[in-house]
Amino acid sequence: MASNEPTAAEITRKAKSNLAYALKCVPAQRRQHLVAFYAFCRVIDDLADDLALPLEQKKEGLSQWKELFTTNAVNPSLGLCDLQESILKVRDLYEINPDYFTNIIEGCQMDLISQRFGTWEDLKKYTYRVASSVGLVCLPLFGADPQRSHDYAITLGHALQLTNILRDIGEDLTNGARIYVPLHDLGRFQYTERDLIGRVYDGRFLAFMTYQAQRAEDLFTEAQQLLPKEDDKALLAPRIMHRIYHDLLAKMRNDGFRIFEKRYRLTKLQKLRILLTERFS
Repeated sequence: MASNEPTAAEITRKAKSNLAYALKCVPAQRRQHLVAFYAFCRVIDDLADDLALPLEQKKEGLSQWKELFTTNAVNPSLGLCDLQESILKVRDLYEINPDYFTNIIEGCQMDLISQRFGTWEDLKKYTYRVASSVGLVCLPLFGADPQRSHDYAITLGHALQLTNILRDIGEDLTNGARIYVPLHDLGRFQYTERDLIGRVYDGRFLAFMTYQAQRAEDLFTEAQQLLPKEDDKALLAPRIMHRIYHDLLAKMRNDGFRIFEKRYRLTKLQKLRILLTERFS
């Protein structure tokens, strides 16, 4: 590895994301593999979102990462050779379906153009790739049964990503006029794509956001019902993610969804309380 290339642990520490925070509660013997996988996800996502990088370079980079799972060989021209090697070892050690990894990359490839989704069913194809697939990779890494917890991981992924989409509506509009909410649902409340791009905040917008938030709420409830009791302990990290994002959803709703003027987040103290509550519950 070149001396100026960051390690998986450095990439994870720098990200300071909710998932990286939740990994703190994972037993040390499993944390190394989870950190490598998180770093992989972070690199892929950052590559797709790099505003300074030409589109063709993004396409080429994501294609090369995708090829890693078919060639099964480290590509020196891609850089981050240690991370490439680590992610292949994780895949093989836990016998993870390689499609889950390529799904994540394909989701990020979708981000390279200004996406539009007609219906929730259309959007679910995207959230499955960028969120549910992450959960499916993580199940054996957490020590959960991949078959028993399969539906739980998929449903929780949809809930987390939809909450993320609602929080980031304003930011996504700024970043290439991206719109991830279902256009059909906008029409349900006579709120147009043009209104959204213009950041029109009115009763129609609030009704639309309330509708989407209820969908996310229902998904969180369904995920909780699908959580196998046998894997409850192993799935501490996703349980923490569930609480963080559910509280984030409640915070947006209670504040009137002012997503055009602020970015909602929980404080470190709030997240610490969630971690401690879930760990000792």
